[in-house]
Amino acid sequence: MTDERLWNLNYCKVMAANFALFFAFYVLTPLLPLYLSEHFGATKDVIGLVLSGYTITALLFRPFSGYFVDSFPRKQVLMVCFAAFSIFFAGYLAASTLLLFTIVRTLHGGPFGALTVANSTVAIDVLPSSRRTEGIGYYGLSNNLAMAIAPTIGIFLYRWTQSFQLLFWIALVVACLGWLVDATVQLPVKAVQRNKRKLSMDRFFLLRGWLLGLNMVAFGFCFGVLSNYLAIYGKEQLGITGGTGTYFMLCSVGLMLSRLQGGRALRRGLLTHNAATGMCISLVGYTLFILMPTLFDGDLFTFVGYYGSALLIGLGNGHMWPAFQNMTINVAPNNQRGTANSTILISWDIGMGLGILLGGIVAEHLGYGAAFWTVALVNAFGVALYFLATRAFFLQRNLNPTVH
Repeated sequence: MTDERLWNLNYCKVMAANFALFFAFYVLTPLLPLYLSEHFGATKDVIGLVLSGYTITALLFRPFSGYFVDSFPRKQVLMVCFAAFSIFFAGYLAASTLLLFTIVRTLHGGPFGALTVANSTVAIDVLPSSRRTEGIGYYGLSNNLAMAIAPTIGIFLYRWTQSFQLLFWIALVVACLGWLVDATVQLPVKAVQRNKRKLSMDRFFLLRGWLLGLNMVAFGFCFGVLSNYLAIYGKEQLGITGGTGTYFMLCSVGLMLSRLQGGRALRRGLLTHNAATGMCISLVGYTLFILMPTLFDGDLFTFVGYYGSALLIGLGNGHMWPAFQNMTINVAPNNQRGTANSTILISWDIGMGLGILLGGIVAEHLGYGAAFWTVALVNAFGVALYFLATRAFFLQRNLNPTVH
């Protein structure tokens, strides 16, 4: 008899490994701009250039990742990607110059891009088909929990020890533990059947979902600026020196609450409703973040705008992300799950990369305030695009009549 349990052992293992993957990523993310600035004396635009390399490389690997995950034994692909991702953390320990660090950081994006596609596709494979839409939504909780805990731990340890080397070691060890957990996952036979379709562009990027991807670029841009420049913006513009960890924690609380709150809607297949709800809440959050300190003087308004936006952005993104991921999967044939996953992640990476790169350039020439005003405008564009075109685009191409 087929196991129809949502929380089966293999699914829990994949979620645990995903938590380790994103913990290793997020424990460093908010502190890397400070590391480059303090350790190497990098300027704002150089910081943006260095950090964007990771995302650009991940972007370049995503299309091939989807193809390999769909065409070769997924367990083997997963293990190779996770091993490479883990090893690169040792490169941070060895990088003694800005050039070496830039090379290591840029190359590290490759296995990260491949691994996130492989692990999320394996999560779909170990879910019973009747619980798949719901399970994809809950899968993101492991990312969210890592995002809540890792930056807070990283910032606390750095303030306590003033040691970036310790953080690099922690990221390396946690990533290796994630590899060990994924090594014990058992996949169904159907997950490792080789895909013999003729090679085409649609094997690397899901052309049926191109507008969904374009919409996700806008939202990735916003989070790229926020996640990489929050610490410096808070310190230089708002006078908040120790609030970055709390900000990410509140953001993740919002993400987790949204997954729990939105679970019922996902079970009912209300994907377009969840996406619309999430985007509107996020728009309010980004606007609050930049508007409150600008319009009002005083610590109270600054803190309300700063921390209140974290909860709203998390709540909004938590509704939006699983909805868009499910919509992309539902416009793809079953044998293109890996390609569908890579497509939505490619789009997010493009947005993140543009956000990191352009955010650094705008901050260097116009200041961080201008960079975050750009975020609010781009987010508003993404919301408008969804209501004017993307929702109808999905409904016309949807292959699953039980969702809408």
